[in-house]
This record gives sequence, structure tokens and C-alpha cells, in this order.
Amino acid sequence: MGRRAKRTKVFYLISLLPVMMATLIKVTRVFSQRSDIDGLYIFSNMIVVFYLQFLILILSLFFGISVCAEELEGKTLTYLTTRPVSKSAIVLGKYAAYASLVILMTVVGLVFSFLILNANKLHRFYIYKTLLRDAVVLSLGLICYTAFFTFIGILLKRSIMFGLLFSFGWENVIQYFPGSTQRFSIVHYLKSLLPGQTGGRFSFLLFRLEPTSPALALFMLFLITGVFLASSCLLFSLREYIIED
Repeated sequence: MGRRAKRTKVFYLISLLPVMMATLIKVTRVFSQRSDIDGLYIFSNMIVVFYLQFLILILSLFFGISVCAEELEGKTLTYLTTRPVSKSAIVLGKYAAYASLVILMTVVGLVFSFLILNANKLHRFYIYKTLLRDAVVLSLGLICYTAFFTFIGILLKRSIMFGLLFSFGWENVIQYFPGSTQRFSIVHYLKSLLPGQTGGRFSFLLFRLEPTSPALALFMLFLITGVFLASSCLLFSLREYIIED
């Protein structure tokens, strides 16, 4: 049902923005006959950071919050919770469905962007290592953010406003703070799984990153996901919702 919703079709288009960016960059480079910037470099430093800073936040926010909010808005929560299924199973089932959907949307756009920017060297198998790594990191980000926003959607009535402030306020600012402060953002652990850039025209995108070790970054991402999913199930099970006419 979520896949066929009108809102989802809008997000399909948004998820194709990186593909449009990649196409525009490739066409511009072809007509200008410029080869000074490698396609793999553009993909890793521009396209992937666009996903990290904007796209996975938007997708996770709206689909994570929808786990509970759409049932309240559509006044279908009563019918859902009276079925012989535990409330925790409802949350986990809807979370898994939406997380799978946004991962699919993201990976499809990522693959097409990669193929477009690296069309001249698709026969070089080493480049696919970068694509696989970035797809895994972005998928982990979607899993973690969607769990967080699922909890926010159950906890707060006006969750969308808080989600936007968190996504484009906290997450996009705190990551540039020096020292241990940046470790209070999810994106810090995602960037820690990507190789740092020491120079080049896009190096400002990873400005002030003090990466956590990959093993600890993975542990923290799974820990955050588990904590917020468990909290979502507990809160949804205990809370009584009043459907307003």
C-alpha cells in the first residue's frame, strides 16, 4: 500500500535527483571535453554526500513517521490494533516494509548515478567496490534514521516539525563541531565508514570530521537502531490513542 501511495510517487521523483545531477554533470563534461575530474571522484564526493546530507534524511523522516501517523490520520489505527497481532509486531512489520522501500529507492538511484558518471570505465571491476561500500553505508543510514523517526512519530504529535529541525538543524550542524561533540549525530558514524578526503575541490564536505573506528561506528549504528526500535515497540504497546473525528 505504501509503494502505491501518491506520496510515495513524489519520493520516487526526489530519489531520482542524483541521477539527474549525474546526467547533467556527464553531459557538461562531454560537451566541454573536460576530463580533469574523475567520475568516481565526483560520485564519492558529491553524489554520495548529497545522499548523506539530504536524501536519506528526507526519505527516512517521512516514511519513519508514517509508521504510526498515517494510521492516525486515516483513522485506521483502531482496526489495525484489534487484529490478533501484537502491537510490537505491527510496528516492526511496518518499519521493515518502509525501510526496505526506501533502501530500494535509494540504491536504484545510486546505481544509475554511478553507471552514468563512470560509463567510460565500467569494464574496470575495482570501481564496483566503491559502489558496494556506498550502498551499504547509505542502507545502514536509512535503517538507523528510519528507526529513530519511527520512535519520534509515535512519541510526538507534531513529529514532522521536530524531524525537520533534527535533520537539517542538528544533523547538519553538530557533525562539524570539533572533538567528541560530533559523535552525538548519526551521520558522524556513517561518514566514519567512508574513506576521508585529504584534498580536492570537494574536501570541504568532510570538513572537521574526526572519524570513529569502523567497528565502533557499526556497533553504534546497530545500537541506535535497536534502542529506538525497542522504544518504539514499548511506547506503542503502552500508549492509548484517541482517534479524533
